Amino acid sequence: MSTHDHGAPADHHHAHDHAHGSGQDRDHDHAVPCCGPTCASPVATTLTPPSAGGLLLRIPAMDCPTEEGQIRRALERFTEIRGLRFDLGARTLSIDAPPASWEPVAAAIRALGFETETLSAPPAAEDTAKARRGEWARLLAALLVALGAETVHFSAPDALAWKLAGMALAGAAIALSGLAVLRKGLSSLLRGQLNINALMSVAVLGAFVIGQWPEAAMVMALYSLAELIEARSVERARKAITGLLALSPPRVEVRQADGSWASVAAGIVAVGALARVKPGERFALDGRVTAGQGAVDQSPVTGESIPVDKLPGDEVFAGTINQSGALEFEVTRPAGDTTLARIIHAVEQAQGQRAPTQRFVDRFAAVYTPAVFALALAVAVGTPLLMGWPWPTAVYKALVLLVIACPCALVISTPVTVVSGLAAAARRGILIKGGVHLEEARRLSVMALDKTGTLTEGRPRLVAHAALSQARPEAEVMQVAKSLASRSDHPVSQAVAAGLGGQALAVQDFGAQMGRGVHGTVAGRRYFLGNHRWVHERGLCSAELESRLQEHEAAGLMLSLLADEDGVLALFAVADTVKASSRQAVAELKALGIRTIMLTGDNPSTAKAIASQVGIDDVRAHLLPQDKLDVIADLGTTRRVGMVGDGVNDSPSLAAAAVGFSMGGAGTDTAKEAADVLIMNDDLRKVPETIRLSRRTHAVLWQNIAIALGIKAVFFALAVFGSATMWMAVFADMGASLLVVFNGLRLLRAPAAR
Repeated sequence: MSTHDHGAPADHHHAHDHAHGSGQDRDHDHAVPCCGPTCASPVATTLTPPSAGGLLLRIPAMDCPTEEGQIRRALERFTEIRGLRFDLGARTLSIDAPPASWEPVAAAIRALGFETETLSAPPAAEDTAKARRGEWARLLAALLVALGAETVHFSAPDALAWKLAGMALAGAAIALSGLAVLRKGLSSLLRGQLNINALMSVAVLGAFVIGQWPEAAMVMALYSLAELIEARSVERARKAITGLLALSPPRVEVRQADGSWASVAAGIVAVGALARVKPGERFALDGRVTAGQGAVDQSPVTGESIPVDKLPGDEVFAGTINQSGALEFEVTRPAGDTTLARIIHAVEQAQGQRAPTQRFVDRFAAVYTPAVFALALAVAVGTPLLMGWPWPTAVYKALVLLVIACPCALVISTPVTVVSGLAAAARRGILIKGGVHLEEARRLSVMALDKTGTLTEGRPRLVAHAALSQARPEAEVMQVAKSLASRSDHPVSQAVAAGLGGQALAVQDFGAQMGRGVHGTVAGRRYFLGNHRWVHERGLCSAELESRLQEHEAAGLMLSLLADEDGVLALFAVADTVKASSRQAVAELKALGIRTIMLTGDNPSTAKAIASQVGIDDVRAHLLPQDKLDVIADLGTTRRVGMVGDGVNDSPSLAAAAVGFSMGGAGTDTAKEAADVLIMNDDLRKVPETIRLSRRTHAVLWQNIAIALGIKAVFFALAVFGSATMWMAVFADMGASLLVVFNGLRLLRAPAAR
């Protein structure tokens, strides 16, 4: 926060709201080719019970992003819909809309060919687990039946009865494993859409028709089984975040009206209740310590590896571990709105934002799939006519091409990698609000940093003060200064208020001047408490005062001046300390090839003193919020500029930067709303760590794209000029899919390399 923004009124307080979420239901289109009958979307959000007036639908055929995208597009015309929440695993959709629109909305979904069922509550976890077990059993049975068809084909006598028996077994295997694929594929073909379901449907039915029924059955069974394995693997990325909820115990000890303690469900504890946690236990709720002291492991929320000492007045968070000493705390948030819950919600929302590489892959797949279909058709029809190939051979090769060309690996390669990157960041105390910001961070070449609260602790203390006028009693002047300072939330004003004794007086007509200071009427007289610039602008600076101010500023002190309409009454010098991590963070940014620049509203002398301590070479001082914005805009014309800040006056710059970083602890709500990345423990070293993670994620993204396309290119050549079979095709496709999934999941296992 700018050291000269004394003008933030008290209602713009430094809220310690660590878990920022936009609060908006971003409705992004996930219309990408489906990865098969059991595709669990890595970008699906966890379903929460619909709000009052919401509609909850079960859509049995909705199991991948293709169907989600179709439904989203169909519902775009309903302007009264406030939000959509998809749970592809449970095949449910929660629609936040008024009751009058429920039937038209459901009718629009049914018009797409989806059956719908209205639910009163989300499916229970046990029901979902039971359905999954049933799915595994069904697919394993299909695989056994397909093996039976293969056995009949290779071992049974060449008689019509045995052929019919083998075909019946193959048909049963296809029905068990791929009926949903066939139904959706044929439906897509009838609508003129070519997606993965359509490719597999044509390939399997075509193989069956030309007499390759054992392979058709085995391909469908293996395809569906491999898709189920892949879908379960993808869920690991999402569970890396949602699993954090399990860190919060379901019950908590709460003080009762008679003074006794009782264990109650955390979900029913009201804000303001007094709770207790013993050594070794986890906090079930967010709160503020009221009694006791101890060390708390906050790594699940902030990524800090070292326990943090907690004293009365300090904040504690759900999911963190009390390592020593019993602590009593006042509950500050309900169970559904804890910092941990809001982190999870924010990351799930971020998963819905499609990263640039993901959008590129989706556009590529939209062209690639029809092109492959056309190529297969050309092989099936053109090679017999132009090259004299036998028709059965040509058709078989064309069907093999369709299976190889299935873009599943390509489509799944990007979202699983992006989600893994987002989850890895969140587990290390970095909350990134979308894949687009995760990818954009690698492109930054300039990082602008605010001073107070970002490079410095933002908790300055009053080190000197003096009355400058003999016309008023010093005690009266100091009391007026305390009265005005106590109404502002700016760190300098707070330091002045804390450093002055006595009681604050009532202030009328209190107001703030952004980047300058505060003003108000005390005992019928108008006063101003602000920075050097404001006093100078008001024409109240004498040569003697200027000399005195410059002396303090050269020592790196921040100044506040109390004045009335006639002149300056008192001077207050405040010192801030540089964060221990700031110098290392700046050094790491420079090592990454990123130029650093300080943007501050403070005077040049103080700014340069701080910059020299942390290693920043370029300093821009005496900046108002608009000035900071202008600097970001100017730098942004030729470079990608990031911004790190924590105050209300940093918000425009955070929003304008290519990537805005805000301190999650000391930052104001406005700054956290404007930023793209939140640093949960206010450690500036998390900024270069985010950039390293961004670069690593980008590398994995392109590794996956190369793997997916490279394997397909090899088998394409084998299919056309060699002897690739449908067995080889399905193993190539599923092998590539599993490879890119596991490669993307590597981001969860290791921190970003330095």
